Amino acid sequence: MSEKESLTTRVLAVVLLSFTAACTFVPVSEKAAQESLGPTEPSIVSAPQPKPLAPCAWWYGIGGKPSALQLKFAAEHYSLVVLNAWETAALRRLRQLNPKVKVLVYKDFASTRNYPGTVDNGVDAKYLPTGIGYVAAEKTNPDWFAVDTAGARIEWKDYEKHWQMAVWNETYQRAWATAVVDEVVREGWDGVLADNDFSSLRFYSPAVLKGTADVEATDRVLRDGFDAFLGIVGDQLAKNGKMLIPNVSESHLRPGRWTAHSRYDGAMEENFGLRDDGGTGDLLTFRGNEWKELRGQAALGESWLLLVTHTSEPREERVGYATAALLASPHTCWNGATPDYRTPAWSQYQEAGLGEAVEAANRLTNGLWTRGFSNGWVVVNPTSTAVQVTPPPGMVDIAGTPVVAPFELPGADAKVLIKAKVGPVVPTTTKPTTTTTKPTTTKPTTTTTTPKPTG
Repeated sequence: MSEKESLTTRVLAVVLLSFTAACTFVPVSEKAAQESLGPTEPSIVSAPQPKPLAPCAWWYGIGGKPSALQLKFAAEHYSLVVLNAWETAALRRLRQLNPKVKVLVYKDFASTRNYPGTVDNGVDAKYLPTGIGYVAAEKTNPDWFAVDTAGARIEWKDYEKHWQMAVWNETYQRAWATAVVDEVVREGWDGVLADNDFSSLRFYSPAVLKGTADVEATDRVLRDGFDAFLGIVGDQLAKNGKMLIPNVSESHLRPGRWTAHSRYDGAMEENFGLRDDGGTGDLLTFRGNEWKELRGQAALGESWLLLVTHTSEPREERVGYATAALLASPHTCWNGATPDYRTPAWSQYQEAGLGEAVEAANRLTNGLWTRGFSNGWVVVNPTSTAVQVTPPPGMVDIAGTPVVAPFELPGADAKVLIKAKVGPVVPTTTKPTTTTTKPTTTKPTTTTTTPKPTG
């Protein structure tokens, strides 16, 4: 979830250094100023026929009010944008600038809220980050509030005035679905990004639900509730020609959950390419059954994979983009947080020009995953140990530096290589150094919530 306070439209200024020494995100203001902006990476919105292209870009724009510059950039670079419910003017502007961009409205499955902006002078706001208003629920259906074993309502830790709702209650599910579908149709959104389709309450509260024996029983009630809830909402949206994309958490822990919850129009994974064990282990995305399910969805090419990698350092940026490229499909979109993924940014990898995937992702016997593209090649090492890599001949990195083969790829790292543009690559006899970066300590939890409205 996003922070509750509204953000300004700042874009993090990222200094572009070398490929292995710094993240390569370009601030949107700088990028727009460059433009003249040469031709951008092809995306599904402009392709005449769906193809497994290199990952498209998308923006989870639920921070501050989008600026005119940000909207122009989004229309030119992103295939899908998520906005807060009150940003109807931004929705209309995006429609004018590029009707092909999919624009979804943010709605939270699991909470109702009563911080200023959602409730003012005892009245629910017209546009909400949730499906059901706090005041409406309290007056007409107080049983929709989840309560703990002491009968107290459950407020999420670190998220003041966010209240857990009884997502297993069918009347709540249907009221949420009706209210949200009516709003989506009325305002002209393409669909809904439904946040907090989570599998455990423990990331928000240690509470045990009334009527359950322990935390595990509480989580089972919630998971079963979300399973039914998703079907009700998805069916109603589909009947109206609208999309449903839930933010599904902890998919690597629950076999089949990603497949089931992405069955309408896809799903969001906001901890894509995350490293385990305090940032020193392997990549969680490849754990359990999640990777198999992601590959299956990508192979069908019919629904959206909205992938987010929190990129506080260059290794994470390489890993995120390269792993997304392994899942390249007509609807695979990647967002490299910097680390705040609500602010639009643009990675130089998105201009690498990989082109179209010419083969499926391959798992080698040493644990590496590779994939060839019409204009490049990616390799990902999801393990925690370094592995020797022999890339195809004639490759350079995105800075245009010839690649020495073989080279050592550290654990939980990746390379994005492209074909040399002019003449043969001149081999070098210098042994490459292995660059390592300080690991991060991000834990794999759902951490997105909508800020309070500013208007």
